[in-house]
Amino acid sequence: MRVELLVTEDCPHTEAVEETARAVLANNGNTPVIQRVYVSDLDDAAGLGFHGSPTLRIDGRDVVPPRPGEPIGLGCRLYEQPDGRRAGVIPAQTILDALARWHEAELHERAAQTHVRDVPAKTSRAFFLWASHQDELAKVSTAIPLTRAMVRRFVAGDNLDNALAALESLRAQGMHWTVDVLGESVTSRADATAAADRYLATLNALAERELEANVSLKLTQMGLDIDADFCRQNVGRVVSLARRIGGFVRVDMEDHTKTQTTLDIARSLHAEYPEVGVVIQSYLRRSEQDVEQLIGEQIRVRLCKGAYNEPADVAFASKEEVDESYASLMERLLADGRYPALATHDEALIERATAFATKCGIGPERFEFQMLYGIRRDLQESLVARGWTVRVYVPYGTQWYPYYMRRLAERPANVVFLLLNVLREGRRGADVPSADVPRTNVPTA
Repeated sequence: MRVELLVTEDCPHTEAVEETARAVLANNGNTPVIQRVYVSDLDDAAGLGFHGSPTLRIDGRDVVPPRPGEPIGLGCRLYEQPDGRRAGVIPAQTILDALARWHEAELHERAAQTHVRDVPAKTSRAFFLWASHQDELAKVSTAIPLTRAMVRRFVAGDNLDNALAALESLRAQGMHWTVDVLGESVTSRADATAAADRYLATLNALAERELEANVSLKLTQMGLDIDADFCRQNVGRVVSLARRIGGFVRVDMEDHTKTQTTLDIARSLHAEYPEVGVVIQSYLRRSEQDVEQLIGEQIRVRLCKGAYNEPADVAFASKEEVDESYASLMERLLADGRYPALATHDEALIERATAFATKCGIGPERFEFQMLYGIRRDLQESLVARGWTVRVYVPYGTQWYPYYMRRLAERPANVVFLLLNVLREGRRGADVPSADVPRTNVPTA
């Protein structure tokens, strides 16, 4: 870890910030070595990307990222204090939060390196996708304490109260959310009706708490495999309530055999209530045509890469093809789509999106990034700090097993990442993070 304090010669806050940073580093097991860098003129400031004194950086990243459009300068930089004031000393909690982001990024990198070295990616992906359909494995997994501890990273709890507490935490961090009541591929009308009832209860609870009423649902959970018309009616109940309370409903996409039916039902629902959106997967070869049609219909699109094991004749096979498809569809949606949602944790694609938006004068009010609950929280916080809109996909419920397996299939290194988190927090003598209130890897003061 490289920690730098960038200051001007006459900055009155240098010593106080350095003392605070040293204390935070020492209290969290880091060597409190801070390199002081003096910025003497505007040329230096421009070369260093310096926006004011003092500026604290960890591995070249500002602890508090500059606001979009904030100019290079040598003036005094002010930071929000716990009591709401703005002053020139960086609060200890702000430095602590930056350390949490650094540790989380380090764990992701270590997990990725371990996976690349030990497990062929395609084999791992195929295994987890296969496992997502195995009922016997589900029964075993739900009984193992370690598995449940790892699941808490991705799932906001077993019940609605857990989920609501997680949403309150996200609201305090300046983030938005969409709620997924876990479940899919029901086999009876009674189960499908009960699933829709859980969504109705969720929407009512969100309205009562004055929390943003935004949900995502799967059509197989609503009875698609039983009867398409019954499914449409069942989802219609959810959409009707969303309309009454001013909410939004996203129809999730599943495997390619459901794509056309999903789009047809989403279009039908959108014709009745415009705050119904759909999902497009960049790995499907048909997605370019689908995006053009949805832009013309002004239906809101969430763009993701895709998480199912698809045949080569309908889906791109290589990561390069999937990424290039995503980038192309992303720029098309940013240019002409109706408030698109860019669902990715890929930093290269995120930077490409922000660069394209900035170049084309597309502000954060015209689109949003979406990320999964518990994954790359450091990246979520960084985007919010930079002024972009972030929505977190928050699942809850007891039927977490298929969802969890697909998350591991998307990035098998997450297995190592989650194990490192659980073991690391265990060594610190802390409890496993609770499902209802997400914790950082560094304990808060």
